[in-house]
Amino acid sequence: MPRTGPGRLVWVTVAIILISLMMRTPIVEIAPVIGNIQADLGISASVAGLLTSIPVLCFAVATPFAVWIVRRGGTTFAVTVLVAGTLVGWVLRSSGGIASVLIGTALIGVFITIGNVVLPVVIRREYSPHRAGIMTGVYISALNVGSMVVTVGTAPLEPTLGWRGAILVWAVFAVAALAVWIGLNGWRRSLVPQATAHAPRPGEHLPPRVFRSLTIWLLAVAFAGQAFGYYGVTAWLPKLLADEQGVSASTAGAIASIFQIAAILGALGSPLIARRRGGLLPAIATIGLLWLTVPLGFLFAPGLWGVWSVLGGAAQGGGLTVILIISSAFSRDDRHAAAINALVQATGYTIAAFAPTIVGAVRDATGDWTAPLLVVLAAVLTFGVLGSVGAVRVQRRPLPPPP
Repeated sequence: MPRTGPGRLVWVTVAIILISLMMRTPIVEIAPVIGNIQADLGISASVAGLLTSIPVLCFAVATPFAVWIVRRGGTTFAVTVLVAGTLVGWVLRSSGGIASVLIGTALIGVFITIGNVVLPVVIRREYSPHRAGIMTGVYISALNVGSMVVTVGTAPLEPTLGWRGAILVWAVFAVAALAVWIGLNGWRRSLVPQATAHAPRPGEHLPPRVFRSLTIWLLAVAFAGQAFGYYGVTAWLPKLLADEQGVSASTAGAIASIFQIAAILGALGSPLIARRRGGLLPAIATIGLLWLTVPLGFLFAPGLWGVWSVLGGAAQGGGLTVILIISSAFSRDDRHAAAINALVQATGYTIAAFAPTIVGAVRDATGDWTAPLLVVLAAVLTFGVLGSVGAVRVQRRPLPPPP
């Protein structure tokens, strides 16, 4: 496997795709076999719900740890830690009782958080500016493809392998990713921390402090609106369809999968708009308008659920992609990019972790779906408005001076 020359970029792309396929798989694979897990472990529905909510909470609280790993070890070492740590959590979760399941799930969440921070940095480092946006779209698309594959494939494996085997088998993505990454970078670079990887050279300014940047805070709150909308809709769309359209729970779940599959359209389409000169604002404005079709469509024309699911799915895939593209465009170097991603994602996932609970509580309090959809409307408006302002600031203003 080549380590230098033109072939390197091919293998970097393969590695990023494999890692991306892995990064959502251990989270979404639980849902198709959750009933079997409950029955085998004798746990309540609320405890079972922790198996999907714990990783999202880790995305918020473990971000400082992820940044520390990237800064102390360098990006190459951080990717190795991401994949190897997730693999350890995967095996632990499939090997014991409820304690092992919960601890393994937490480990998975912590190490995937490293991926949330470091993969955009790797893309920024390895690809030219006009290719980085497209590769970001490929990265987000692979996240959704992985989710789709395990959502469809886990339940059929359970009768033969049991629920433990059915969720562990998808760790093949992690094994393949680790093999490609080490083969690409060599054992030493992959396994030994590069303590000076992000240390400034003599006379080099430190990157601007992200906490002082209004633009970065605008992007952080915009990402929070995007993530809140995504997790709120993902958690409750099947129930909404069952209540409003009278379909069975299994049919509603199948319909809701359209929302996930359509994300590929947005993830690959938004970079094509953003890469044009001055295209950041049109990209985020277009995605914001698509997002509005979900709450407004289900409020005023719920019978067109298929249209709103496709448009909203494209919006959620494009929204994550374009925020990462804008953040990268605003960064000065790898270290600054990691800090921006950390602040943006920690803010967004902290708020998004409560989205299913808030939307569900509003539904219980009001007895119908009007108020919950208005909550989602407020979230996606936040994304569109603040994200657009942030995009304008990135395009029209120079980077902030060093402190």
